[in-house]
This record gives sequence, structure tokens and C-alpha cells, in this order.
Amino acid sequence: MSGHSKFANIKHKKEKNDAAKGKIFTIIGREIAIAVKEGGPDPANNFKLATVIRKAKANNMPNDTIERGIKKAAGEGGAINYEYVTYEGYGPNGIAIIVDALTDNKNRTAANVRSAFTKGNGSIGTQGCVSFMFDKKGQIIIDKEECDMESDDIMMAALDAGAEDFNEEEDSYEILTSPDDFDEVLKAVEEAKIPYVSAEVTMIPQNYVSLTDENAVKSLQKTLDLLDEDDDVQNVYTNWEEE
Repeated sequence: MSGHSKFANIKHKKEKNDAAKGKIFTIIGREIAIAVKEGGPDPANNFKLATVIRKAKANNMPNDTIERGIKKAAGEGGAINYEYVTYEGYGPNGIAIIVDALTDNKNRTAANVRSAFTKGNGSIGTQGCVSFMFDKKGQIIIDKEECDMESDDIMMAALDAGAEDFNEEEDSYEILTSPDDFDEVLKAVEEAKIPYVSAEVTMIPQNYVSLTDENAVKSLQKTLDLLDEDDDVQNVYTNWEEE
């Protein structure tokens, strides 16, 4: 993991996402629908919805679009029922790939994901074929430039709230939690007014793999680009160490 900058990866992802605001709004809209369905339309009593709303605002989603999404999800009838599906497989040179999707049509999503793998010279595998190489964790990333607090104070606030680990990188701090404790730790971070650039439950590779073959990099990038373009795809995790 030496030299692997989690913050650089997040910036890279955000820059790619900024080039496709429509996709981001679609993703967040579906997350709003799920959050409302699970915990109701009031963000004051639904922490998951409050978190999605913050994510929406961070991506410059208009307030009226957010409110429309909440009302639509809370309304009877018209709301579309989405369900989570996960696919696992391999890219070139055995790179592990996990795809999380939120869809109203599993057949369509499965066909699109399979096509993305095939076009990048990869293959879909069985459930569990690569997820054992990842740890599911709550992850909060703090940009050092945006935060003037002492690292010890941040660490203590996080650990006191139930965080599992605290890491300091060259450009950022990383707080890790169990998925179950993520909401509680994030609440504590917000109450301590610690600014963060990313907060999510994610899949973290236990080990990263480099690709030295240029054709393999191009093939993997093709798969990742096709998955990025698919509105059903919420998140893509790999153990590729980008140079």
C-alpha cells in the first residue's frame, strides 16, 4: 500500500464524475429513493437520507431536484422499485472487479455489465469469486489542506465514536469503521466540525495489483469506462494500483 494515495483516487474519481453530472444525479436520485423507502422522507429522522442529501449538494444537485426526488419516493404508486445487485469478475491479468448496481431491471443490468467485461477482455465470475480479496469498511477521507485540526484530535474523536482505525497519508487522513458503526462515527465527525471530502461504506482491497502491459491497461480502462457510463451502476471497486 506504500505510495497509494486514497485521496488522489477520490479526486480522480470526482474529476471523472464531474464530466458526467447527469450520471451522478441519476445515481443520487436512486440513492434518495432507497433512503426514503427505508427510513422515511424526513432527513432529521433519517440519517441515511441526510447523508445522501449532503452528497447531492456536494455534487451541486439543485435543491428542487432533491426535494422532487424525496416527494416522488415518498408518494404512493408512481415510485419505481429499485433493488441492489452485485457482480464480481476479472479484468485483464486477473484484476479483481466488483460492480454494485441499483436497478429496476436486473436482466438489462446483467447484460450491460457482462458486455462491459467482455469488451475489456475480462469475464464475469461467480458470487464471491473476488470479494474475499476486499474488506467492506466505512471510510471517511479528510483533506489535510481543508482541515486545520491536529491529527491527534481527529483520531481521538473518531476512535471515541467507535472507529476501527486512523491512518495519516501525505495529503489526507483516513478513518476506517465497521459498516455497522459508520453512521455513528460520521455523526461524531460532523458534530466535531471536521470537514471531509468523502464518506461512504466501500470495498477496500487487501492488496493492490499493478499493470505494466499497456494493452492490459487499455482493456481494463475500457471496461471501467463502460461501467461508468451505465446509469444502473452505482460503484465499481478494483484492486488495480493506478500509476
